[in-house]
This record gives sequence, structure tokens and C-alpha cells, in this order.
Amino acid sequence: MATSLKIDDELKSRVQHLANQRRRSAHWLMLEAIQQYVEREEARESFRQEALASWQAYQETGQHLTGQEVRDWLKTWGTDNEQDTPECHE
Repeated sequence: MATSLKIDDELKSRVQHLANQRRRSAHWLMLEAIQQYVEREEARESFRQEALASWQAYQETGQHLTGQEVRDWLKTWGTDNEQDTPECHE
């Protein structure tokens, strides 16, 4: 799939300058930027969908952990007293 982008002269100059600094082509730099953007937005959408599913599960069951319970559990990570995931409750 061939795609073209129209960018203004200022942005084109900035991309070329950065590409020169990185010893890469402007094409490589723009492709890398697009790939990173798409990956970030896909991850953001996945997180959003997971949050919506969690909210729906909470509304259906009432099962949850409090913020304090999660913080207390996370504080044990990487310690000699690392705890298992706490059980959800109503």
C-alpha cells in the first residue's frame, strides 16, 4: 500500500534535521513515529476496553478491591514478604 503525506515546510525541515542527527532517513523517522503512535493508541484502546469490562463486572457482581488494598499489596512486590493477589469482595 503506497501512502503519501503532505506536511508543511516547517515540519518537513524539523523531520529532516532530526533524521540527519540520528543518521537515518526522513522516511525511516516518519515510519518509526507512525509505528510508535499506532502501538501506543492500540495499548490505550486495550486498556480502555479492559477498564470498561472491569466496570461492567463490578456493576454485575459488586466484587472489588479498595485502592488501599491494592496499594498495600503492591508495596510487597519485590520484597521477601511478597503477597499473593488479594481476593475481591463486596
